[in-house]
Amino acid sequence: MTNTHHYILTWQCPDTSGVLAKVSQSLFQHGAFITETSQYSDPYTDTFFSRIAFDDRELTVSFDEFSQAIELLAKPLNMNYHLRERENFPNVVIAVSKDDHCLVSLLTKWKAGALPVNIVAITSNHQDCQALAQWHNVPFHHLPVNKENKAQQEQALLDIYQQYNGDLLVLARYMQILSDELCNSLRGQAINIHHSFLPSFKGAKPYHQAHKRGVKIIGATAHYVTADLDEGPIIVQEVKPINHAFTIEQMVHLGHDLEATALCHAVKMHAEQRICINKDKTVILN
Repeated sequence: MTNTHHYILTWQCPDTSGVLAKVSQSLFQHGAFITETSQYSDPYTDTFFSRIAFDDRELTVSFDEFSQAIELLAKPLNMNYHLRERENFPNVVIAVSKDDHCLVSLLTKWKAGALPVNIVAITSNHQDCQALAQWHNVPFHHLPVNKENKAQQEQALLDIYQQYNGDLLVLARYMQILSDELCNSLRGQAINIHHSFLPSFKGAKPYHQAHKRGVKIIGATAHYVTADLDEGPIIVQEVKPINHAFTIEQMVHLGHDLEATALCHAVKMHAEQRICINKDKTVILN
């Protein structure tokens, strides 16, 4: 099956009787060979979510014709969907400040083939990560930010995202608050890593806040970016137990590992179309 092409269809629609059967039947009629499926019916929002992976080994029509059939099916079901070839990886732009631990992990996994994305550009308000970007042959854009030029540099960030045909903006410890306008324009297309176990300890110095409260676990949260600071739909949370003997410095070092792990996991799931936004939370279709 060396010439076989693989595809992913992720979709959601109002939950009514037979929606999965109708989509499955359409795939069957056109010869789509299903290799993976996952679904969830949310009783609170009356929404049905599904992810179907398939290949074209028995497809009876061209992919364009198949896409048209899905579009025709989607209208009466009021279905939102994303259909693409699996190997057509999303273009990722990474924004970072000074700390590079999340960026290092993303670049390493990408180079190793463990992260199904194309990292097309790196932007930063500092130059600390420029050498790292150059070593990986990824274009680096330095956008220093101050109170006077914040709006201008944010527009420059958006221009870079569009210039590289970005599909996802990853804030890998980018220590700048994005405007409401940019957050809204990139809804579902921007992932942030917050170095605490949200919704606890939001904002600045979360490890200091956690240490002061004597927490027994610490963690990191990867979430979609929204206009509400650190309150976007949660994708992944990583936690580790600690005790009273941990210093703030030890918590920070342990937290760096959790942050990198959570962010890479979130980006991978997004790239594989396993995440659906369900109002203020997410559905993960494994």
